[in-house]
Amino acid sequence: MNARFILLAASLLLATSAAFAERADRNKPMHLEASRLSIDDAKKIQILEGDVVITKGTMVLKADRIVITEDQYGFQLGTAFGGPGGLARFRQKREGRDDYLVGEAERIEYNSNSEIVELFHRAWVRSGEDEIRGDHIWYDAVNDKYLVTAGEKTSPSAPPPRVRVTIQPKSNATTTPERPETNGPSLELKGATGLGEVDARP
Repeated sequence: MNARFILLAASLLLATSAAFAERADRNKPMHLEASRLSIDDAKKIQILEGDVVITKGTMVLKADRIVITEDQYGFQLGTAFGGPGGLARFRQKREGRDDYLVGEAERIEYNSNSEIVELFHRAWVRSGEDEIRGDHIWYDAVNDKYLVTAGEKTSPSAPPPRVRVTIQPKSNATTTPERPETNGPSLELKGATGLGEVDARP
């Protein structure tokens, strides 16, 4: 296996959690496993097939097939296709935290030019205890932005699909904020007529 292929495969793996990645992973060796590997240098296509597992430090990417293509400018597009259960999966420890960024989808794509990761169909990403689910998750690793869409209705009678997000309360959110000091006179409430008490008798 040539060094160029390893770099291309690494680009897909590193992209899945670029903004949160454990920095130490960058200096760890990469291990690739598959039932079959094909490299076409003329067409600039590399394909790993059959229970593909790529690991680098705490990062793990599992898929049935990974296809990496390169354009005329040297930028790569990596696509991981679903493995067991029809889903491609990734997992990586977050920098400075004792939890992981985890995600899966039927297809995961990474463009090394735009540094954008996309997860298609049955997609979800969990960061710690927070979770995003949708049909399509778009992530800009440069600007740390997400866009999640719910997809189309499967039939006229089916309920409309929804994006689902779970955000756990942060530890400092449980403390009661201090009441600000008053800067002016108290507000006096009057009846609707503005003339004092309102007679509520019929």
